[in-house]
Amino acid sequence: MIEIREYRPEDKNLVMELFRLNTPDYFSEDEEADLDLYLDKYREDYYVLYFDNQLVGSGGINYEEEGEKAIISWDIFHPEYHGKGLGTKLLKYRIDKILRQKTANNVLVRTSQVVYKFYQKFGFRLVETQKDFWAEGFDLYKMEYLLPTKT
Repeated sequence: MIEIREYRPEDKNLVMELFRLNTPDYFSEDEEADLDLYLDKYREDYYVLYFDNQLVGSGGINYEEEGEKAIISWDIFHPEYHGKGLGTKLLKYRIDKILRQKTANNVLVRTSQVVYKFYQKFGFRLVETQKDFWAEGFDLYKMEYLLPTKT
């Protein structure tokens, strides 16, 4: 059974543990303080995904330009649940939310070379790369998804 709900402050320790389980394969240790600060001060819409009553994933949406640009942020999944379609469910959930809000024209994600192909499968296109952006060995892959034209 899958449940996606809004993040609550009491989820923080579990989300931070998910981050640690994905370090150093998907994140640099240097990024832990950034996530901690994000969850406390910069999170806008952030969600957790439960599978069989266990928190196994999280990810958010932030906004720029008065909501015209949505940014997918801090996608993290328990390593044992990678490749099981749960990341797809959480990404689609957020894109549907962005579409319902009807203010954004495009969606950005800033990720790394490790997972950019995941977003590419859903129509995100690569617009910029920058070597060692997140930390040594973790390059920036900035990607954009154009939302369907509003009528």
